[in-house]
Order: sequence, then C-alpha cells, then structure tokens
Amino acid sequence: MNLQSKKNKKELNPNVSVDCVIFGFDLDQLYVLLIDSGSTEAFSQARMAVPGDLIFDTENLDEAAIRVLRELTSIENIYLEQIGAFGDPNRIGKKDSDREWLEAIRAQPEARVITVAYYSLVRMPNFNPKASSFAKSAGWAPVKEVFDLAFDHYDILQAGLEQLRRKIKIQPIGFNLLPEKFTLSQLHKLYECILDKELDKRNFRRKILNLNILTNLDEKQIGVPHKPSQLFEFNEENYKKLSKEGFDNFGF
Repeated sequence: MNLQSKKNKKELNPNVSVDCVIFGFDLDQLYVLLIDSGSTEAFSQARMAVPGDLIFDTENLDEAAIRVLRELTSIENIYLEQIGAFGDPNRIGKKDSDREWLEAIRAQPEARVITVAYYSLVRMPNFNPKASSFAKSAGWAPVKEVFDLAFDHYDILQAGLEQLRRKIKIQPIGFNLLPEKFTLSQLHKLYECILDKELDKRNFRRKILNLNILTNLDEKQIGVPHKPSQLFEFNEENYKKLSKEGFDNFGF
C-alpha cells in the first residue's frame, strides 16, 4: 500500500496542492524549513522540498496549508500568508527523480497539479520541527545554501523571498524573526540577510530610530563575549500611529 492510499482517495484532490515556505533567523543567517520526502521502495535518494501535499476536497486552501504543515513538520499555530499560485503544466514532472517519486507515492502520478504557496516568519528557538507522514526528516537549511529542490520548489522559495523583501520594506514583519528583546546590530543583520545586500550601519540606525517604532529598554545584553549592546523592543502602538499618518516605506 503506498502512502497516499492511507488517506481517503475520494477526498484527496489530485490536481491541487499547497506548499509552505517557512523562514527563520538565528541572528546570523536566514533559514528555510525543508523536508526530505525522498525515501520510497522504488526511490532512495534524498529529495529536499518545502513542506507540501495535496488538499482534501472538504477543506479550503488555508485549512489545507495549516494541516499539511502540521502533518509533515509538527509545526502549528503560526500565521500563513499566500505567495501565489504555480501552475506550469510541467511543474512536477521535469526531473526523473520527481517522476519516480510520484509513481511511488501518488495514486495519479500523471495528474497535473496546481499548487498554492504560503509563507511565514517564525522565531527558530520557538519551534522544533519533527518529521511525520511521508517526510523522512524536517529541519532548517540556510537559504544561501539551497540551490535545488524537488519539483519547482526552488522557484517557490525564490518567490517567497521576493515577497518577504517587498513586505519588509513597508511593514515591520522582520520583528517576527527576532527575540522580543534585540540589539540594533541584530536588526541590521536581519535586514541585510533578507535583502541580500550590505546596508550602511549608521544610515540604517538613523532611519530606524527616527521612525520611533523601537522602545529603548534601558537594558543591555548579558553574558556576551564583547561589550554589551543596548536592547530594544518593537513598539507596535507607535507603528500603528505611523501607519495612520500615511507611512508606506522604511526606505531600506
């Protein structure tokens, strides 16, 4: 019995799937959550992919994304936002490894599949991915070290990155990746990692402090091997006021 037959075939939609691009940050690099879905009786090579699977006809897309992420990685209770739909007729059958895997695991391996991709930002220490269902492993990989994934998942990852880069310029979403208390250097590093470019440190600090969306905690780092830095936290109330005044770009 293949893995898909363990589910109710009558409810699985063979033509629609969801994929989840989950970003994390360890204060040094930007990471993405990947699973290994490769090992089957007919195919033993590792197949790294973003968590994804077919949807049930009884669920909407948001429900499917939440379920699939939970089933494959045990991660739940996070906000997911749509990246977009990916519908290239040949998106899942271009590589030999993909076709072999589909023949081993899917009831209808030749079916055309349109996928709707989602992304999210999480604080890595708050989540411990655990593989389940057909995922053989689940863990964090540095985005800069990812060059090839199953199906068109590399393209989906790049689309998630582009959306993240657009959003971080107009909304303070990057704070979801930082500890509640952080330094300006950590925030600066986060923006450089996401935007994939160097940002002048003085200019960055001046701009971010002038926005008045950070609260100086009058605390400094503890237990660091260098001179302790000042700690800040995100001031959501001030950001909401700024947004009402017509703010639309951080200028980075």
